[in-house]
Amino acid sequence: MVPLTLKVPVPFEYVFPAGALCLGVAPQVDFDRRGQGDDQARDKETGERVWLVRVLDLDPEAGKFGRSTEVKVKVIAPQQPVPPSSTVPGYPPSIQFEGLTLTPYVDSQRCKATGQCKARMAYSLRASAMVPAAAFAAAA
Repeated sequence: MVPLTLKVPVPFEYVFPAGALCLGVAPQVDFDRRGQGDDQARDKETGERVWLVRVLDLDPEAGKFGRSTEVKVKVIAPQQPVPPSSTVPGYPPSIQFEGLTLTPYVDSQRCKATGQCKARMAYSLRASAMVPAAAFAAAA
């Protein structure tokens, strides 16, 4: 039987073939825990903290069809991931993710009570770590 929360391991280069820039890191808020002091989301399997890393996808194909080139990747780690220093002044640092997984799901937020449903297939990205983009720097 296939589990409902299927996590498909994917190579970083498959998801971000042209690389990625880190735009910021923040804790993911668990709205059920708000007002309890520590409202950061925890991973259901490991209990580790969940961090949202905002990434700019450098693939020219990523912005086609009205899609955003900004992607959020959830990093599961006990401490907040720290972006590396930028190698190009004035630009965000180039990064990679280790342990990257893709979880497909159906986004039904576009379904209306009028009977129109424009649900779409979507996916979320999770990783075990954020690291400097050594492979892209070496290839350049």
